Formats: sequence, structure tokens, C-alpha cells
Amino acid sequence: MKLLSRTAVALTSAVLFSSASQFALADWVLDGQRSTVQFMSVKNASVAELHHFRSITGGISDTGAAQVALDLDSVETLVPIRNQRMRELLFETVRFPAAMLRAEVPESLSALPIGETRDTAIEVEVDLHGAKQSYIAEVLVTRLSDGGLQVVISEPLVVKAADFGLDGGIEILREVAGLQSISTAVPVSGQLVFLPEPD
Repeated sequence: MKLLSRTAVALTSAVLFSSASQFALADWVLDGQRSTVQFMSVKNASVAELHHFRSITGGISDTGAAQVALDLDSVETLVPIRNQRMRELLFETVRFPAAMLRAEVPESLSALPIGETRDTAIEVEVDLHGAKQSYIAEVLVTRLSDGGLQVVISEPLVVKAADFGLDGGIEILREVAGLQSISTAVPVSGQLVFLPEPD
């Protein structure tokens, strides 16, 4: 199931930001404590489990270019050995340490009045395990009372392991765990909160 998780992570987002300076000119900076990306794996056709990443960074530049990096080493399944297997056998984090999500944010969204919510669709590019795929994400964007911008994926994105060359890793995980099956299509959901960068 971890396998699925990783695939999902890729979505809703693979390269870590080389340094924090990449966000130096950003209008918005991701609040990692209030943001989460979750993915669900299904094993033996009926056992579903929800996983997430503990470390997420990102920002939105003054031109509206949004980037979010998921640290694949921070995958959390609540089972230590499963975390390790996903890192080493599925994500291969030594070679591919992160999943990157990129999108263009319309100015109309970042300029929403406080308390207002807008339902819209945004194209998201996911860079994971050396491959890239684009998805149309249905999101709810809300301007928070503290000035932050909350983006919630309202309809889970379905990420296919084969699109990122992760199907082989899932099969290895299945064998190692002694499972009958692990789903190769993973629904990904999440909530991202961006804060205005201080002047």
C-alpha cells in the first residue's frame, strides 16, 4: 500500500527545492504546519489505508507560479518498516528525493477578499520519479482571516503508478509484504495553506 501512497504523493505532486532562497521573491510561502497531502492505498482489494507526508515546502511567486515539494523520505504510514520499504523500494529516494507539484495561480485567486471561497479548476504538473504528468485539479480556494490562502483539493486526484514508472516498485512491495494485491491507482487529496510573505 505504501507503494500507492508514494504514487499519490507524487501527485498532488521529483526534486526538492535546492534551497530556501528559491522562495525569496515569492509573494506567498507555504505554511507546512497547516498543509497536508494525503494518499490512499488499497491492499488485498479491500483494505484501505490513508498516508501522508510530514515535510512539505513551497511558495507562489510574484508571477503566480506555484511550486510545492513533497519530501518523499517523510512519507508516514504509521508503520516504520513500511515507511522504509516505500522510501527504498518504491520511491527510491536516494535517486529521487522529492515529488514536485507545479501550477499557475490566477491573480484573481490570490486577490480574493477575506472570507470568500472560490471553486475552480487548476492544471497541476506532477514531477515524480523522473517522469512528469499533468492533471486538472478541482480546488476550493479560500482567503483566511489571517490573510492566508487555503487551497483544498475538492475531488481527489487519481494517480497511476505506471505513469511514473512505479508499477514495478509496487510489485516488489507486494511480494516483500506477502500481499495478494496492492492497487496501482491512488487517490490523492490535500490542503495547502500559503501565507503572504512579510515585506
